[in-house]
Amino acid sequence: MNKFTSQQVSLGEKVGYSLGDAAANLVFQMMMIFQLKFYTDVFGLNGAIAGSVLMIASLSAIIVDPTIGLLTDRTNTRWGKFRPWMLWTVIPFCLFYVLAFYNPGIQEKSHVAMYATASYVLLMTAYSFNNVPYTALGGVMTSDIRERTSITTVRFVVVTIAQFVVQGLTLPMVDHFAEGSTLQHGWVVTISIFACIAFVFFLITFGVTKERIQPPPRQQISVREDIKNTFSSVSWNSMALLTFSLFVTLAMWGSAMNFYFQYNVDQKSLYDFLSHFMTLDPDNAYSVGFSVFNMMGAIVQFVGVICLSQYLANKFGKRNTFKFCLTLTAFLTALFCIPEPNDVGLLFLINFLRSLAYAPTIPLLWAMIGDVADHIEYENHRRATGFCFSGIVLALKLGLGFGGAIAGIFISMFGYVSGGDTTIQNESAVMGIRLVSSIVPAVLFMVGVVALHYYPITKEYNENMQAELAARRRFANQNNV
Repeated sequence: MNKFTSQQVSLGEKVGYSLGDAAANLVFQMMMIFQLKFYTDVFGLNGAIAGSVLMIASLSAIIVDPTIGLLTDRTNTRWGKFRPWMLWTVIPFCLFYVLAFYNPGIQEKSHVAMYATASYVLLMTAYSFNNVPYTALGGVMTSDIRERTSITTVRFVVVTIAQFVVQGLTLPMVDHFAEGSTLQHGWVVTISIFACIAFVFFLITFGVTKERIQPPPRQQISVREDIKNTFSSVSWNSMALLTFSLFVTLAMWGSAMNFYFQYNVDQKSLYDFLSHFMTLDPDNAYSVGFSVFNMMGAIVQFVGVICLSQYLANKFGKRNTFKFCLTLTAFLTALFCIPEPNDVGLLFLINFLRSLAYAPTIPLLWAMIGDVADHIEYENHRRATGFCFSGIVLALKLGLGFGGAIAGIFISMFGYVSGGDTTIQNESAVMGIRLVSSIVPAVLFMVGVVALHYYPITKEYNENMQAELAARRRFANQNNV
């Protein structure tokens, strides 16, 4: 079997590819869960201003992401189209990550806001130049449906471990490294450690992966055709809307739950609940409790990805699995409005069920986007993998920025006092935190369910499409046309 028809991917290559997303998630999870609260409680910015910083940075991706998509589709090196970008961008990506969580001594809040905006824009730009090629690489490693789902399953098992590390260990690490120094020092040391790990992981991904799918041999370069074919695709538009709604919701919920744990959950009840399982200082109930909450969710998702995702996708198809699980996740997210401040056990139970419901969807998103790239080629006899994936990454980043911004603006409207020097917020602020942790994200999850309703690539359609594309590629390679 020659290199054009062999679509099998070894476990080592799957793990190596997955380490790239683990590296990205050492950054992404930090932006999604901690960036907003870092800006309000460490940089001391007003919630609305902090949210605006996140939104402005995400809007910069409107230009950057499509540009990098077009560039990668036109890149030709001995390493391929997408792999070399991870090598070229790894140093600035890791450097800007550290700078986004570092204050060089600025005191004036307007200047702090300007620095936060500039450093976050640089981080988001570096993220695009690294992550757009990375995600596109997943679409050209194989065209085999089961192998593609397997790759994304391994990928998100590894990502769940990275999620476990960031969500579970960040606050304890910050507290540890801040002892005898400032909280800012604890954040810088923690982020620097994560950046060094990410650097190594990106190099491994570059070294072990292969690109197996190429555009049709005689395909002519045409930016206009690439844009038209992508934007006119129903499957692409469905996935773009789904991705945007998902990451608006995840960023909003992740940011809000950080505030929820500190200001809505009764700290003594939280300490009493945790003390049944571990020994801890009552003063650390918030940081330990929120970390345990996140780690439990990550473990449940880890098990769910391994045990459920590929099985359900193979049995019912990716779209149907995603629709059902996302609907159930929306319902369970809404339930976070129910627990009273002392109902800590109920809070953890809802999180367990929500994490289990969401877990099967985690690997499916990027596998489905790979199917979309194939669908565009199937309909138009042209392939633009980089541009297709860049649009989805753009939707992700806009969702990330808008989700954090909505959370910041929302709690600010309800009267949240920033600065990190208060342990009590007024009733209105707490109500805002509760709403943006439950009802609001639940509604936005349902937008994703609507988007999936219009996604046309069913299991049967995908099997027929892949058979046709495989036949075309064999003919083209045999006849060099």
